[in-house]
Amino acid sequence: MLGLLGMVVLVGMGEHMAERFLPLYLQELAQASTAVLAIGLLAGMDDLLSALYSFPGGYLSDRLGTKRALLLFNVLSMLGYVTVILVHAWWAVLAGAALFISWSAISLPATMDLLARAVPRNRRTMGVSVLALVRRLPKMLGPVAGGACIAVRGVEQGVRNAFVAALVLAMIAAILQQRLITDDDRETRTPEANPLRLWREIPQGLRNLLCSDILVRFCERIPDAFVVIWATRYITQPVSELTFGWLSAVENITAVLVYLPVAYMADHFGKKPFVLITFGFFSLFPLALLHSESVAPLTAAFVLRGLKEFGEPTRKALIMDLAPEGRKAAMFGLYYLIRDILVAFAAFGGALLWRMSPELNLKVAFVFGAVGTLWFAWKGRDSVPSSTTVRHDSGQQTH
Repeated sequence: MLGLLGMVVLVGMGEHMAERFLPLYLQELAQASTAVLAIGLLAGMDDLLSALYSFPGGYLSDRLGTKRALLLFNVLSMLGYVTVILVHAWWAVLAGAALFISWSAISLPATMDLLARAVPRNRRTMGVSVLALVRRLPKMLGPVAGGACIAVRGVEQGVRNAFVAALVLAMIAAILQQRLITDDDRETRTPEANPLRLWREIPQGLRNLLCSDILVRFCERIPDAFVVIWATRYITQPVSELTFGWLSAVENITAVLVYLPVAYMADHFGKKPFVLITFGFFSLFPLALLHSESVAPLTAAFVLRGLKEFGEPTRKALIMDLAPEGRKAAMFGLYYLIRDILVAFAAFGGALLWRMSPELNLKVAFVFGAVGTLWFAWKGRDSVPSSTTVRHDSGQQTH
């Protein structure tokens, strides 16, 4: 766990202190028209690669073992950093970004697999919650450090310095993970490279969770890009951009406050109720936003938005519980591959709905969330407590 958390902080710190300022760097390297196109490509790459990298990340974790896979992912990120540092061209930024921009996505299956092995089953939700909290540290501190580099050295040199720092931190993380993380039982695994074959192995309980999660993520993504427009431009008493920033801070503070208490209760009382409540919060946010016409109700709506993190670590722990033994990394990667590719279409649908009517956008989002929540209430299943699990000599589990 120490090796895992140290890796997350070090690599995440480098990633966020450099990556956040890439649009500014692209503006320095390219002409105005080319820079706009490059920035758009960069944003599109982030969403697309986050979806496409999940399954290869899970397969490589099963194929190489968690320790070797994490080292490979770190080396790929370092190659991306080196490309940006040495080649001063906008196309090199995009090429390097393809290697480091989705480190979190490609390493997530291996990270969750490692967590499942390192933490007892009845503490798994707490482990995921601690990991989620630790991930927020570099998200908060990284941009501050990157901004300081730019303030001292200017945009072009400052961003390069930030990438040099990111490279050094990634090297330290690689050394740390290789010293502290032990080899796993990859010899007992049979990695599956065909996602269609792997799909047939997904237990029904995990399929039902995936179906609900996709519907609920449609609820989130349909209005997501337009929330700032609704709050600062559309409502009767619009708020300033600064106030919207504070509303976002309220959302994040709310999320941080609920992580650990919910993790403790989910580990003791079962995961399904807390995932169900989380889906309910996802569903209610667009409805709350629809009725927010000033700063006070907007504040309440953003507290509600922060509560959507109520059971997110619990949901990830439930995925690991429901996934078959020896397939946890691959199943996690396949889960996110399917979910994120389908949910990518929600943003386009949301734009069409917004053009028709902002109110319609929010109402349709609520419907998707409500359907996903009801489906999980009906079909979703909880993981079986570890105390009821008996392992036979064959290595299989019965309940």
